[in-house]
Amino acid sequence: MEKTRVCSLFGIEYPIIQGGMAHLSNPELVAAVSEAGGLGMLTPGGAFREESIVPDLRRDIRQVRALTKKPFGVNVGARAFAGAVEACLEAALEEGATIFMVGAAPPDRYTKRLKDAGAVVMHGVFCTRHARRAEQEGVDVVIAAGFEAGGHLSPLELSTFVLVPQVVDAVSIPVVAAGGIADARGMVAAMALGAEGIQMGTRFLATAECTAHTNYKQAILKVADTDMVVTGRRANNLARVIRNRLADKIMELEASGASVQAILDFIGPGRLKAAAAEGNTEEGSLMCGQVAGMIREIVSVKELIQSLVTGYDSIVAKLK
Repeated sequence: MEKTRVCSLFGIEYPIIQGGMAHLSNPELVAAVSEAGGLGMLTPGGAFREESIVPDLRRDIRQVRALTKKPFGVNVGARAFAGAVEACLEAALEEGATIFMVGAAPPDRYTKRLKDAGAVVMHGVFCTRHARRAEQEGVDVVIAAGFEAGGHLSPLELSTFVLVPQVVDAVSIPVVAAGGIADARGMVAAMALGAEGIQMGTRFLATAECTAHTNYKQAILKVADTDMVVTGRRANNLARVIRNRLADKIMELEASGASVQAILDFIGPGRLKAAAAEGNTEEGSLMCGQVAGMIREIVSVKELIQSLVTGYDSIVAKLK
C-alpha cells in the first residue's frame, strides 16, 4: 500500500483512520488502531458521564499514551458536547494532543486556535462548498463523508461515490473518504476516486477492542443490507440506525405528524448509552452505517487493518 500525504501529515503507516464515534471510541480501540499503523481517534464521553467529561478525557488521553507511543487524534463533536467543546479542546492541548477534528461546527470556529497551538486539523464535509471553506480556513485534511455512513447524517444526502471525486477536484488539501467503507474493496474504490485515505466507524465498532456492549456488536453481525433506517427527517436531525422498536416508534411518530418536540420528548436522553453500555438492542439507539450488512465477524483491530492492507495490494495488483 502506497504512502499518501495523509500518512505524512499524521505520521502513520497506513492511510486508515478510525472514525471518532461518540461514546464508542474508547482508549483500547484508539490505541489498537494506532498500534496497527492507522490513526486512532479518541472521542470524549466514553464513560457516559457528562458531568466529568473533561477530567475523563484527560484520563483517556493518558490511557491511550500508556498503550501506544504512536500518533492518535482527538475528535470532539460540537453537537454531542455543545457546552464542553472548548474545555475539551483546551484539556486535550494541555495533555499534548496534536491531531484534532471538531464535528458539526463551522471550520472558522476552532481551526485557528488549534493551528496556532501547532495541531493538525481535520474537518468533516458533506459538499464541495464545505470543503472549499475548510481549506480557506486552514484545515489540513477534509473528511468527505457520504450519506451511507452511520450515526448523524447530513441532510444534503450526497453519497460517497458522488461526493469524494467532486471534493477531490475542489480542493488541493488531502481528502479522506468516509461512509460505506468496510473492507479492501471499498478502500481501493475510495483511492480510485482520488481520496488519500479512508475513515471507518462501523467496522471498527465491530472489533474485539471496542468496548461497546456485546449485544450491540452482535446486532451488527445479524443485520441484512436493508435493516438500517434513517430517522429524524422531521426534526432535521437525521441518524442512520439498525431498525428496532425505538426506530419504529420514532418513524411512526414522524409519519403521524407529531411535533418535533413530541418526538424529542419521546426519545429523551440516554438512548445510545442504553445500546452501547447496557446492551438494550430494542429501546437503545443502534447507530451504524449501511456497511453493517457486510460485517459477519468480530475481529481484532490488527487483523482488520492487515486484511485491508493485504487485500488492497492484491486487488490493485489484479487491476494492473
